[in-house]
Amino acid sequence: MFSSFVNLIYPLTCAACDRVLLHNEYLICTRCLYQLPRTGFTNIIDNPVARLFWGRIRLTYATAMYHFYKGGTLQNMIHKLKYKGQYEVGILLGTMLGHELNNSFFRNVDLIIPVPMHSQKILKRGYNQSEWIALGISRIMKKPLDVRSCIKAVKTETQTNKSRFERWKNVENIFVIPNAEKLGFSHILLVDDVVTTGATLEACAREFLKIEGVRVSIATVAVTDMMD
Repeated sequence: MFSSFVNLIYPLTCAACDRVLLHNEYLICTRCLYQLPRTGFTNIIDNPVARLFWGRIRLTYATAMYHFYKGGTLQNMIHKLKYKGQYEVGILLGTMLGHELNNSFFRNVDLIIPVPMHSQKILKRGYNQSEWIALGISRIMKKPLDVRSCIKAVKTETQTNKSRFERWKNVENIFVIPNAEKLGFSHILLVDDVVTTGATLEACAREFLKIEGVRVSIATVAVTDMMD
């Protein structure tokens, strides 16, 4: 009753479209949930996200759950996750992605690692949005979440409005894995929110692939239409 009373004064709204949620809806309204643009990539080994990394690094699998369109409802959700402190949106997206991964080739990964954020940026924002997504995945897949093995040692400029080559140079040699020997012969699922050119994910995965016996797969919430 108290919850219903509070909701009358401060109604909960959909993270995608900002409409008031119905009593049985959580974070996203039913209409937006079913209109999110799924890619259908996760059970296809040769998909556009996987092809994005061909000839660059040796990945086991790669996928994205949704298409990311500028001005779309998913962009609104990602914006609230990254800049409005709504970390629960990340957990929800990770939970949905986790269910999808659990029914695919990805079910056999050993541990889940979010792409790390530089410490200065974490202090400014308060959290790494990819960690909340990874937490949702971890809960569903029942796989350990590792947020300590990889460090972003160099603070980089934003990747926005950079060319593919500029993005790659911007993230070259910025990740460090202090205790690499502990990860030997494991299958790592590397998690991020949105993949565009894949430069950051490639730079991070490249460091893990230097470790003996390690395999790396990549899963993101969304992929943009800027993969060319």
